[in-house]
Formats: sequence, C-alpha cells, structure tokens
Amino acid sequence: MVAVSAAEFPIQTLLPELRSTLAAHTRLVLEAPPGAGKTTQVPLALLDQPWLAGGKILLLEPRRIAARAAAEFMAAQLGEAVGETVGYRIRFEAKISSRTRIEVVTEGILTRLLQSDPELPGIGAILFDEFHERHLHGDLGAALALDVQASLRPELRLLVMSATLDGERIARWLDAPRLSSAGRSYPVRIEYPSAKAQEDWPFHLKRVAQQALTESEGDVLVFLPGKREIDRARDVLSALAVDNTLTLVPLHGELSLSEQHLALRPAENHSRRIVLATNVAESSVTLPGIRAVIDLGQAREPRFDAQSGFTRLESVAISQASADQRAGRAGRVAAGVCYRLWPQSRRLDPARTPEIAQVELSTLSLELAAWGSGTLQWLDAPPSGALAQGRELLGLLGALDDAARLTPLGRDMLALGTHPRLAAAALRASTQQRSLACDLLALIEARSPLRGESGRSDDFRNRWQALDAWRREGARAARNLGADSGALAALDQAASSWRRRLGLRERGDSRTDLLTLGNLLLHAFPDRVARQDPDNPRRYTLSNGRGARLHENTALYGEPWLVVVDLRFDERDSLILAAAPFDPALLERDFAHRFVRERIAHFNRDTRAIDVYEEQRFAALVLERKTGMRVDAAESTRLLLAGVRELGLEVLPWSDHAIELRLRIGCLRGWCPELNLPDIGDVALLATLDEWLGPFLNGKTRLSSLRAEELGEALSAMLDFNTRRQLDEHAPTALRVPSGMERKLSYTPDQPPVLAVKLQELFGLADTPRIAKGRIAVVLHLLSPAQRPIQVTQDLKSFWERTYPEVRKELKGRYPKHPWPEDPWSATPTARAKPRE
Repeated sequence: MVAVSAAEFPIQTLLPELRSTLAAHTRLVLEAPPGAGKTTQVPLALLDQPWLAGGKILLLEPRRIAARAAAEFMAAQLGEAVGETVGYRIRFEAKISSRTRIEVVTEGILTRLLQSDPELPGIGAILFDEFHERHLHGDLGAALALDVQASLRPELRLLVMSATLDGERIARWLDAPRLSSAGRSYPVRIEYPSAKAQEDWPFHLKRVAQQALTESEGDVLVFLPGKREIDRARDVLSALAVDNTLTLVPLHGELSLSEQHLALRPAENHSRRIVLATNVAESSVTLPGIRAVIDLGQAREPRFDAQSGFTRLESVAISQASADQRAGRAGRVAAGVCYRLWPQSRRLDPARTPEIAQVELSTLSLELAAWGSGTLQWLDAPPSGALAQGRELLGLLGALDDAARLTPLGRDMLALGTHPRLAAAALRASTQQRSLACDLLALIEARSPLRGESGRSDDFRNRWQALDAWRREGARAARNLGADSGALAALDQAASSWRRRLGLRERGDSRTDLLTLGNLLLHAFPDRVARQDPDNPRRYTLSNGRGARLHENTALYGEPWLVVVDLRFDERDSLILAAAPFDPALLERDFAHRFVRERIAHFNRDTRAIDVYEEQRFAALVLERKTGMRVDAAESTRLLLAGVRELGLEVLPWSDHAIELRLRIGCLRGWCPELNLPDIGDVALLATLDEWLGPFLNGKTRLSSLRAEELGEALSAMLDFNTRRQLDEHAPTALRVPSGMERKLSYTPDQPPVLAVKLQELFGLADTPRIAKGRIAVVLHLLSPAQRPIQVTQDLKSFWERTYPEVRKELKGRYPKHPWPEDPWSATPTARAKPRE
C-alpha cells in the first residue's frame, strides 16, 4: 500500500464543516467523487468528536476487497496494524480487537449486528460508503438504522456517502443536510475504438490494449464483467507480456488476500501493468499509476433467476454513472484516456437499478419477519409481489408459521446469514451429514466445476463426486471427471468456511449412498419436487403443478423422484438442467403439512359434465386419484351453473322458438318500456341463472342432459299471464294479411320486424301494418310468385301508387297464371295462382 499524506486528499478542506454539521445534526449526506478521500479520511476525522464519546464507528463497504483495503489504509495512516484502532469484519473473516474503534464491515455484517442487538451498544456512528451501488443489504441496513435512530438511539449519527448518488433525493429521504466535496481528477479523453467485422471481444480488447500502451504512460485498467472474462482476457493478452516490462494483474473478489494486495500496489522496477478488474475497481479501492482505462461496458449484477430459485449474477450493460466513474480512474494522477468498447451511439441508463427492485426477496422477508416492524422508511420500497413470494418460500422452508411469524428454525436460519434455501438445507441436515451439507452449500452457490461434455450432465451428484475425487486423489482424478481443479479448490475453501461457521472441526466421512445428496437438497428445494410420469419416463410433474422434462442425454433416466436444483423454464415443460434423486419417504417425514387428501368436484369444460374424484397431493403434485365418486343434486346443479357462467349462454341448447321469444321480448322492451317486460338479455340471464335455469338442471350431471324443450320451458316460466298477453298483442309472432293467411314476423335486435309476403296477398291494403301500439311499421318484403323479393318497403301506399305499375309490366308476362290487376286497391287478395270464381 502506498503511503499517502492526509493533506493530499481534497476532502480535507471539507472536514471542518463536516464535523460541525454532524455535531448539530444526526444525519448527513456527503457527495464526493472518486479520489476525494471520503472512505478513509472521514472516519479518522470523526474519532475525537465529543458526540462519539469514545464509541465505535461502523464504516459500511459493499465489497470485501474494499473493506480490507480501507481498513489497511487507515491503519497505515495511524502507523498501526489492522485490528488495533482500525479493523474489519467480513464474511468468514475478522480482524478486530477490544481496542478497535473504526470497524469496516460489509453490508450483511451490519444487518447481523442490528438484528442481534438493535440498540447497537458502543456504536456512535454508521457510515454508508458507496451508497449509490444500491445493494439490497445496504438499503436494508439504512432502513433498519433509521428505525433504530427513531425509536432507540436518537443520538446515533448516520452518514450516507457516495460518488454518484442523487444527493437531493437522498437528503429528502433522510431529512438531512448535504455536503459536497471536490475531487482529485485530471482531464480524461474518451474514445470509442470500433471492433472489426466478426471480431470477438478478447481480440478487440487486445488491439485496444496495444493502442493504450503505445499512446499513454503508466498502467492500464481494464473493466470486465467477472472472473471468467478476466481469465479469457489474460490468455489473449499474455502475448503482449513477453518480457518483464509488462505484467498482467487480475483483481476480483475470489482472489486470495495476497493476490488482491498485488493489484493494489504500484508496479515495480519501472515496469507497466495491465490490471484486469471487475467493477470492484470502480470505486472504494485505489489503484496507483493508472493512466488509461479500457471499459468493456458490462458488469455482473444480481438478477432473480427463476430457473434456480436464486438471485444470480448476470452480465448486464453498465449505467452512465458507472461509465463515468470508470473513466475517471484514468485521471487520478494525470491526464488520461478511456477507451470504451461499445458503439458511441449506444444509450446507457442514467443510474444503476436498485437491487431491491430486481432480486428475489426471501432473504429480505426473513430479515423483516425477525425485525418485526412493517413500517420501515425505505428509499425505494420493496415490491409487494416479490415480498409475498419471499414469504411463501419461507413458509415452505419452515422459517415462518401460518401467521407469517418467525419460527425457531427461522431464527437459526437468520443467524446463519445466507440464503434461506441454503440455511434450511444446512440446519435440517443430521449431525452426521452436516459436513456434506457444507459441500452442497458451496456447490449450490457457485458455478458447476464440470467442464466440456461433463458440464452438460444433469445429475447434480456428479459435481460433488468431482470435488470428492479432487480431495482424495488430486487434480488428475478431477480432470478425468471433466472438472476444473481451480474451481474445485475454490469450492473446497468455501466448504471449509461453512464448516467453521457451523462449528465443525473437520470434514466428515465422504461415503454416501445414491440418495443422500438428494435428501439434503430436498430441504433447500421443497418447491422443486418432481415425480416421474408413469406414461413417459422422460417427463416429470413438479410440486407446483407444472411439467418438466429430461434432455436426450440425461444421466437421470429412470429415476422415479427428483429434487430439481436448476431448470430452464418453458411454456409447456421446463428442461431439467440439474437434479438429484431422493427418498420420497422424507416427504411425509419432513413435509407432512404439505400433503392434502381432498374430494374434488368440478365442471369439466371439455366434456361439459361434472367430474368427481378423491385426490391425494403433495402441494400441487397429484399422487393418487380415485374416480367414480357420487355427487348430490344441489352440488351438481351449482357446478353446472358455474360451467354455464364460464362458457356462456351459447353452450345451452337453444331452440328456434326460445331464440325468437328472447328477440320479441328484447325488441318490445325497447319499443314500449312502459310495459316493464322482464330483461332476458345475456347479462341479465347470466346474473339470474340460479332462479330461472337452476330448477331445470336439478339431478343432471352434464349439460347435454338438458333438452331444448326444457330450456324453452325455463324461459317461458319467466313470463306471467299478463306479460305473455302483452307480448302476443304488441309483438306477435305472425300477422294476418288480406288474403286471410297468417304470415310470420321475423325479429332482429334494434330493427323493425320483417314481414315476407307475396304481393298478391296484400291487394286492397293501403297502409303498412304496424305493431308495438302502432309505433313500429313492419318492413315488408314483397315477394314474387317464385318467393323472390320484388321490393322492400315500409310505405305500402307509395309502392301501389309509384312502383307497382312498373312491377306489373315487368312480371305479368313472366307469371301469367297469377293476377296482375291494373287497380290493386280493388282487386281481391289471394295466395293462389288464380282467384276463385
């Protein structure tokens, strides 16, 4: 670590005002760009403040590398070792003592401290560094700290610091003053060197790295999404490091402490470095000697992965705020240059989306259940739907009871400080299996160590078998199984950390039977139980009711029960990517509350009949079904009526007579509203199904048993004698015409009725017939002797006077056996070919 004088940091000029502001206010927002020195100088400047009264300062850092680096830098400034005045506490590692007054912690550690003792005895201030990164635990820690300050510790100081936050919005949220510090930066030239056609990104990077080494002095910092990309870039760029004048240095969270220190130290012997870093180098840590930045424009950010049930890190485009911060790294010591490996036309989101808005929230739900307050003061409140899903999962895992209260198991899971799925698997394992459970936790959290063809295996047990072989027989045995030794070493280290966390002194017996691993995984994934389809051995039904399938080259063929760790969702059947067989007897032993035996009666929309059966289920997974059950008349009627509501009235056997009756009533209701005829439109009939149709479905179990005559009778029963009389009088089914015959009226909604009649039957009739108290003239379809329309009219008198002579002239020769008198007014009406003598 390079020794830097405190006077060299721009934040120094602001520290007097910062101290006086915190003396007068318990909350403060500090905006300071990278290089200002806020992370290391502010905590030291507050140590002697009267309001701290010898208490401790907690400095919250989002990343472990930054937490260690900040603690080491401050300790060096005091001329002490880490663990004296300044210490740190991160996951699986701590360097603190009774003398420690500045404790640098990662976000999950703060949450544990708050949950274990909300009064935070001995702590006088909490500093939230790099708050703009908006990690879930950072947001939660801030909300819990505000709650503590409001209810238990009004004197507790809260300071939110960041390089690129929306200070005004944060200040409104905290009801706090704002301070802004100048940074230490030089001009940075931005360039967008384009890739060649079909050029893969590592080779694009290599060309730009050569350009950066030629055009600039000092070291080059390359931003890459993660370790996988760093390893690939290292392979490609190794051709540039042909002698001792250039060194390739990785920087990411999986490195050992000594490897991380290598990246944080300046180059030696006048050599140059290319530092290959994740977004850990965006802020918090200081990398000396950087004069050029190459930015791939991507980062690993957490996203909820529905395939695995976990929040996974995905490669996503960075925000504009991150791009600006990355570029600024080139201007810390002198003017620099930033090469962006994406098109200049690409538009980036202004700021990073808060994790709370895009990750799975079972961990947050567990924390809130333990805290016991549902009225926290959030900067961005967690989505209610995601919280509900989180609580549902916690219920399945046994962490919450039916009233959403924390169970004893839930409290133990909270104390373990990991994802609830992993905590449940670890804590429900037997004493003999705890060590093996630690291996599984490491395997679930990490990418599969299997590579190539072995990496496509869907048997999760193969991953553990590779780890076991590496431990017993070394790297060659691991390679024979298609595994990556480096990945296995990292897994072994993670498993060892879990064993220490669970108080296990040594690794247990590695001997397992074929079902042991699946039995342990069951407690992490009780919602991913899968049972083989008896008719299709590659198909499974999941306990959520959805389907799943094995791929063609599966290693799990023939297994009757699986617990699925990873799958790719599909509309029909999801593809199982990783699973393990287990003993189904464990379901009744450990998840008896999820078994249901139920008699089910429902309307089958396909057969339009009532299905009745008794079913035993595990969650939504049907284990047994007995058919042929009896159903009583009332239940059957209720279900058939529900089926009609679901499918609509058109499913009923309407006769022509019933359809006509509904049309007549509907038309007359519109023409003569004063008659108060009943409403038998679709909406009204569906709303009153029980009253008018229910009695006629009594004793039936399928809609096809309802006859058209019964449906007509049900409809007619809605009309009393007076209503029927009014309907027949004012909306008759037929009219008697001058020929003495009755001719049918045809009704259409919102239209006058149609009377189709031969022209000769209307001789002598001057006026168009009318109905509905004379308000509606019927539409006459005047037919030829061949029953073809001659004229459509509602003005018969005008037809006789103006149109009939032309019609007579045209049709008399065509139909000579029919009367075509010159005077239709005095002619005898007839329905026959010739009038009777």
